[in-house]
Amino acid sequence: MITASRFMQSPVGPYLQLAVALPARLGGRFGWCVTHLVVDKQDARTGARLNWGFPAELGTLRWREDGPERELIWEEREVAVRSRARGPKIPLAVPHRELQHRGDGPVIVPDRLLGMFRMATVRVQTFPGDDLAMLAGRHLGSVVSGANRVVREARTPVGLIAPLRAPVAVTEPLLSELPRAS
Repeated sequence: MITASRFMQSPVGPYLQLAVALPARLGGRFGWCVTHLVVDKQDARTGARLNWGFPAELGTLRWREDGPERELIWEEREVAVRSRARGPKIPLAVPHRELQHRGDGPVIVPDRLLGMFRMATVRVQTFPGDDLAMLAGRHLGSVVSGANRVVREARTPVGLIAPLRAPVAVTEPLLSELPRAS
């Protein structure tokens, strides 16, 4: 799954994001594992890494919107995601979860997306030698407008039922790999 997103409001302000996720399993739980995530704002990168264990990196992203067409370009990797929406808007709620590995171990990240969905044709363009080249081509997808995304606190898995609270503290090794502000 590949997502190209423009967040107009968030706790860290507006930012752009490109994410790639693969189907994953953690014990008896199925979900998505985000394998690539690039954002254009440092605070979004830090939050994604510390809070949810997403492998976020900072990059130069450009967004273009023209009627039913959307485009997000990741300049450093020469990845472009273009979509053209067709058909009626349908209100939809999509609950799902990400299964990630944070500095303190594996975590389950409950996630929910609410919005107006339209079917779309999505074209992904990559540099041939890039490890994301497998995504290149034309795909069936959707364009979501007026979206509300709620990403809950990460939970550590215990047995078949995860506890309701995330770990209290973030371990020092995870903090030490993030760049310090000068």
